[in-house]
Amino acid sequence: MPEVLGGEVPRVVDGDAGDAMHAPPVNVHRCAPQPYDVGMGVSAEMADAHRLQRHGSGERLDVAASVLALLADRTRLALMERLGRGEADVTTLTEATGAARTSVSQHLAKLRLAGLVVARKDGRRVVYSLRHGHLRRLVDEALNVADHQIGSLPPHD
Repeated sequence: MPEVLGGEVPRVVDGDAGDAMHAPPVNVHRCAPQPYDVGMGVSAEMADAHRLQRHGSGERLDVAASVLALLADRTRLALMERLGRGEADVTTLTEATGAARTSVSQHLAKLRLAGLVVARKDGRRVVYSLRHGHLRRLVDEALNVADHQIGSLPPHD
């Protein structure tokens, strides 16, 4: 089994994309659809998710703002877009972004420290991938918004 580098998922706590400080990981995940209890209304799982969402909304906004701040850099956004198509090593990512190898390595380190990408050893190479599909969809949607603004496309849902 390949070795995963990085350990726990830290959360970014500052708003500056240049300084990816981290804090203890956040263990609340509310994205999966929860089952509904037909006879009693909303299931206990859904009620717990809603309660956590209400109490942690300030923290959620802080973490989301930190993630978006990290993605506000063109090179990091290009790295995330490429990783959304599948895992890649530094050489592949350097070619895909057109950035210097040292720059790509530094940006990957920030993304890894923030818990957005994971790295694993494949022989002597280190291969990077997105931590989860939410990040791919986030980057895809940001690029879709850019397409709408560039092409003056009409709004839609």
